[in-house]
Amino acid sequence: MSQENKELLVRAVGRRKEAIAQVKIVNGTGNFLINNKIASDYLHNNSNSLLTIQAPFQILQKEEELEKNQDQNSTNFQDNSEVSLTGFLPSNLDVLVKVEGGGLMGQTEAIKLGIARAVCQMNGTLEIRKNLKDKGYLTQDSRVKERRKYGLRKARKAPQYNKR
Repeated sequence: MSQENKELLVRAVGRRKEAIAQVKIVNGTGNFLINNKIASDYLHNNSNSLLTIQAPFQILQKEEELEKNQDQNSTNFQDNSEVSLTGFLPSNLDVLVKVEGGGLMGQTEAIKLGIARAVCQMNGTLEIRKNLKDKGYLTQDSRVKERRKYGLRKARKAPQYNKR
C-alpha cells in the first residue's frame, strides 16, 4: 500500500497489561490509523479513549504555541494565517498504530505511552519531555493481573466457608 512509501520519522512501543502498541509517525496528511482503521472507529467513538490518545499531542501543541508566542514577541511579527495543527494532530504527519492484546482500555493506555515516547523522540527538546513526564505520560504502568492460586476460585477469592 501507500504506507510503505511514506518516510518514517519515529517508531516507538507502548505496553499496558497484555496490550502492546507499535506507533509509527510518518510524513502524511494528518491521518490517525489504528490497525488500518480510523481511530474513532477503532475506539468505538469512546470519548475517554480518544481524549487519552490525544493528550501527548496537546502537550506538543501547547509547547509549539509557546515557542511561536516567544518568537512573535521577540521579532514583533504577527502571522496567524499559518496554523500547522488541525485538531490535535499536526496536518503534515500520519500516525500509524499496530496494537494487539488486552482490552480496549489497555490498548488505549498502550497507545498513549507509545505516542508520548514517539513525540519525545521526534521533538527532542527537554521541555516537552519534562512536561510529558510531569503529566505521567512517559511512565509505564507495570500493574498486571495477579495469577490464580490453587485452592481458590480466582487470585484471592476463596470458596465460602461453612462452619456447620
